[in-house]
Amino acid sequence: MHDDSNPPASHPAGIPSREGPGKKPWLSLYPPEMRNGLIYPSHPLHTYLEDAAARYPDRDAVVYYDGEGRRELSRTGYRVLLEMSRRFAASLAEMGIAKGDRVAHFLQNSPELVASFYGVLRAGAAVVPCNPMYRGRELAGQLEDSGARLVVCDAELLPIVQEVRHSTQVQRVVVVGGDGPDGFHRLVAGGRAGARLPDVDAENDLAMLCYTGGTTGVPKGAMLTHRNLVVNAAQFARWYRYAEGAEVFISCLPLFHIGGIAGAMSVPVSVAGTMVLFRRFQAGGVLQAIQDYGATRFPGVPTMYIAVMDVEDASAYDLSSLTHSRTSAASLPPSVKRSFDELVGRNVLVEGYGLTETAPLTHANPPDMAREGSMGVPLPDTDALIVDSDDGATPLAAGQVGELVIRGPQVMRGYWRRPQETEEAMAGGWFHTGDLARTDGEGYFYIVDRKKDVINAAGFKVWPREVEEVLYRHPAVKLAAVVGAPDEYRGETVKAVVVLREEYLSGRRTLEGELLDWCRGHLAAYKRPRVLEFRDSLPMSAAGKVLKRDLR
Repeated sequence: MHDDSNPPASHPAGIPSREGPGKKPWLSLYPPEMRNGLIYPSHPLHTYLEDAAARYPDRDAVVYYDGEGRRELSRTGYRVLLEMSRRFAASLAEMGIAKGDRVAHFLQNSPELVASFYGVLRAGAAVVPCNPMYRGRELAGQLEDSGARLVVCDAELLPIVQEVRHSTQVQRVVVVGGDGPDGFHRLVAGGRAGARLPDVDAENDLAMLCYTGGTTGVPKGAMLTHRNLVVNAAQFARWYRYAEGAEVFISCLPLFHIGGIAGAMSVPVSVAGTMVLFRRFQAGGVLQAIQDYGATRFPGVPTMYIAVMDVEDASAYDLSSLTHSRTSAASLPPSVKRSFDELVGRNVLVEGYGLTETAPLTHANPPDMAREGSMGVPLPDTDALIVDSDDGATPLAAGQVGELVIRGPQVMRGYWRRPQETEEAMAGGWFHTGDLARTDGEGYFYIVDRKKDVINAAGFKVWPREVEEVLYRHPAVKLAAVVGAPDEYRGETVKAVVVLREEYLSGRRTLEGELLDWCRGHLAAYKRPRVLEFRDSLPMSAAGKVLKRDLR
């Protein structure tokens, strides 16, 4: 695929190598069979679907589920899903979509999204996932930047696409739920399953242009190759011990975000798992689906687990089928893990860490040796280092806080058409995450905060996450976010924004003083919130991250 970015250097420069005995203490925490790394398939990402259909043709690939109504809408087996994707790929080729083109998805979760995703890949093009909550200006920016030639959208979102199409390179629009000649199902029915399609180079061809969430700035397109995604699926599956042809996933993460695309779709397909696919997350429906389908995995984000536990009769559901499930996108408060594991009756939530730029997973706790508050250890064949956050190069000792840098086969090629940003992000051959972290010397990593979120209060650095952890330990707190607020004397002061649990709402007037006293007993004076604000909700990204820029 042609692009205007400069691929980053593959060798480190300026950051000392971590190779050599004793330099990767986390290896001692690996199962013996993983300590020398993994062997990865060399095929494109869509081959996972072909393999699943060959081995388990009649197994359910997608059970489409209405969380609000708590009812099943449809079932799609692996043989049928593969046929749909192949026919759609043939139709794309007939419409002129060629190898290296970009095809945008502007869709809610649906079986058609899954079939389209693999069809686009089989046609040799790259998927550009777009948030279906985007309005015209936001969608136009992503379509213009990616140069997408075709958009697949839900019928109710078509007016937004038509509003901005004239300012982009989009030539065709395929409508899911539409009856016209470019309706998705009409194209699938008319596509020639045996049509000749281009060969895909897994090592070099892009599978996705996945845009960063934009929580700290303008979204950038991370160039993810087929190999990036194939490798990460294999790392996922081995680390969490997925059983081929036997897993049932609660897939309620949005499939326009890398966490959902990987953890709730491509990884399940890689092990021929069944996705119980929600159009949108609904907490009560999740409990019902886990019980009804004997779900084994529930990948999610902390806010989802909090919502599930808040369902009035949550303890009445049988959740005993659940096993180790990845949680990421935002830090998992220890109190949330303990409460959810208690609800299920066993150790279930396993915190991990990843980014759009790393396809996404780079770290995860060993499932049977999870450490509270830690994001875990680097996955096989992944290296990580804490460096001085000012010079971006000097390695720091265990316990010291600095910027987390990563290298591994799942790291992106760079940012689409942004050579300068690519060079900065990949300085020294390592991906610079922008996250502040530390290690404990045994191999476990701990996120402290985003570099841009650190509060400078009268010269003292305050890590918002530390204050948030204290607030979460108070029984009245459902959600908490800490940001810096302007202060004429101190420069910045610590502000906490809190959402209370429902049973504490009536005592809001007295709780302000109680929570400030609670912080006084657990934090140094300069870390304590000087301002406390109660809200009914916090601004959230679709991935479940608090949008602190909005709070600021």
